[in-house]
Amino acid sequence: MEFDVKKRTFVKEVDPRNEVFSLARKFTIDIHKEFGDFIKVVALFGSSVKKKNPKDIDILVLIDDISVELSPEIAEVYRIIIEKTVVKISQKLHITTIKLSSFWEYARVGDPIGVNILREGVPLLDQNIFTPLKHLLLQGKIRPTKEAIWNYFSKVPIALESSKSRILKAMVDLYWAAIDSAHSALMTYGQTPPSPEHVPDLMRKVFLSKKLVTNADINLVSDLYKNMKNIERGVVKQMSGKNLDDYYKKTVVFTAKMKRLVTKKFS
Repeated sequence: MEFDVKKRTFVKEVDPRNEVFSLARKFTIDIHKEFGDFIKVVALFGSSVKKKNPKDIDILVLIDDISVELSPEIAEVYRIIIEKTVVKISQKLHITTIKLSSFWEYARVGDPIGVNILREGVPLLDQNIFTPLKHLLLQGKIRPTKEAIWNYFSKVPIALESSKSRILKAMVDLYWAAIDSAHSALMTYGQTPPSPEHVPDLMRKVFLSKKLVTNADINLVSDLYKNMKNIERGVVKQMSGKNLDDYYKKTVVFTAKMKRLVTKKFS
């Protein structure tokens, strides 16, 4: 008895004539020759599928860690061959390698990483893994689990805390930008660079009398120094983005003024 088997088609397809597909195809052929069935899936995803001329060509590679024991030696050989293949074909290739067991777990719990790759991805090589999962997703049979939801929500406090620390780090960076530029200007005028806490006093002595800087400039350096010390000592643990932005604008103006003092002396 004969019957036709109708295969499902993908929602998105890649034009085989475009550069993205051509380069990705070459990469797929090369690594499949090297690794054979160790490579379970090669798929285009991200901007590679969404845009006509992406800066990077994002390629997912799923490797078999279930029937193959991934030793450090195998991992190192894999890394070297992938890097050499990218160099040979195109530096635009951006390879994301995921173990098959990890990707299955992403799909099982409805993790956003796996879901997004499945939704947008277009397989170039597929050993009956990516395609079935993609269709299960399109049919609404892959849904976020309670485990995945709380796993992602648990990252929120860490991200918020990280954002606060980055604002503080940015403030310290502004301090160093001001101090380094002030040191350069003072050295240009024959002064030995003083320790940071003495920079405002020396600027007042060398520059203010000649009207090369204003009191506002000196106060800025002094304020940045105090902020840095308070952050260093843990006195200041949080700072608003608006406060950082105000200091950033003032520091940009200040460093530009210091640069003019240096270039004027050497012109």
